[in-house]
Amino acid sequence: MEIVEKKEVENHNNAQSILPGDSLASDVVDKEAEERQARELKAGLHPLKMSFDGCCTGLFIAVCDQYKYVFWYTRRTPGVRTQTSYEDNIKKIVGFSTVETFWVCYCHLARPSSLPSPTDLHLFKEGIRPLWEDSANSSGGKWIIRFKKVVSGRFWEDLVLALVGDQLEYSDSICGAVLSIRFNEDILSVWNRNASDHQAVMSLRDSIKRHLKLPHSYVMEYKPHDASLRDNSSYRNTWLSR
Repeated sequence: MEIVEKKEVENHNNAQSILPGDSLASDVVDKEAEERQARELKAGLHPLKMSFDGCCTGLFIAVCDQYKYVFWYTRRTPGVRTQTSYEDNIKKIVGFSTVETFWVCYCHLARPSSLPSPTDLHLFKEGIRPLWEDSANSSGGKWIIRFKKVVSGRFWEDLVLALVGDQLEYSDSICGAVLSIRFNEDILSVWNRNASDHQAVMSLRDSIKRHLKLPHSYVMEYKPHDASLRDNSSYRNTWLSR
């Protein structure tokens, strides 16, 4: 099952390769970001970090500072053990930094209901890999919500729009989100940078509940990534919160 339909999706991914420790790295990245933003503005495109008015219309209220996001996916064959690492299984789909390119990308993604189990869709800020060990994630954790398969697609779309629209509180602490397609349920998770920042963690929980309009019957679970590394599990041994 292809994650993206065959029609080409533009990927603005033209940055130079910069070696770790290069003293010019930040200057080069800043210059490239400024040049990219100038090109996009000249072309009449609207930078991300805006407020969406409705999940289907794509209208925006205000344009603010710019983020860039990347969609990734992971597909594993059920019941087959391989020597391939999880990192090697993660495939980049496309990155985007404007309203227009977001909708082009999103409209060509396969719907969650059409994806086989087990598959993971990831939406992360540029520069952050969807791995526990990534430096942006290693001290953090994730909020977890389990959904029946018939409703997971709607909640995933609402969460995606909340992220790219910078709708959630403590958004600077958010690294990304994952939709895990499983056999009997689908699981949403929102990753944050610092599991020990209790105020940020709990405020993020409350913000997710408000924006997704979660029914009171839904339970949210939290798990630090270091705990996931210890027991090699994303979703077992969590602590619960309503």
